[in-house]
Amino acid sequence: MAITDDLRKTLTDPTPLYFAAGTADLAVQQAKKVPALLEQLRAEAPSRIEAVRNTDPKAVQEKVSVQAKEAQATVQAKVTEVLGTFDADLKKLGENAQDLALRSVGVAAEYAVKAREAYEKVAEHGEQTVKTWRGEAAEEINEIAVAVEPDPEPKAAKPAGAKPTPVAAAAPPAPAAKKSGPRKPAPKKTATPPAK
Repeated sequence: MAITDDLRKTLTDPTPLYFAAGTADLAVQQAKKVPALLEQLRAEAPSRIEAVRNTDPKAVQEKVSVQAKEAQATVQAKVTEVLGTFDADLKKLGENAQDLALRSVGVAAEYAVKAREAYEKVAEHGEQTVKTWRGEAAEEINEIAVAVEPDPEPKAAKPAGAKPTPVAAAAPPAPAAKKSGPRKPAPKKTATPPAK
């Protein structure tokens, strides 16, 4: 029974749907920013293209070759340093392996908690988005306003001889009920004699 209960709970939980709705809403909000970014790029493009056209290829080539020589020298120095300290680091690595494993488990647990919090936050945003789409948020605000604000006109006691006002005139009209015609009787089943 526990499996069916878990399955029922999983299938009736709306949180993943709210998460999807929240993600979609956040994506729409980000997409609304794209036209402004495109306009900015369109405005900056001519100046950047002109700057590329005005650069001297020889100067760029010299700069790149100098940087490449510096990078090569740096890499060689680092490789020599690493190979020299490799034996000492190997011993330290063996000593610190258990400490590193425990730290990684702690970090993984921390990230799992943060991911769950972010998931719940987006799901809440999605729930509010769905309520807005359905118009439920406006209904809740109206319900709160009715609960908070007292009746603007307190009902006064009616005199003994006054006629009661019809309730139907004050209330909004109820939706018309479907009228169905007279029911047709179900067709009778006739028994057929068994074949011989």
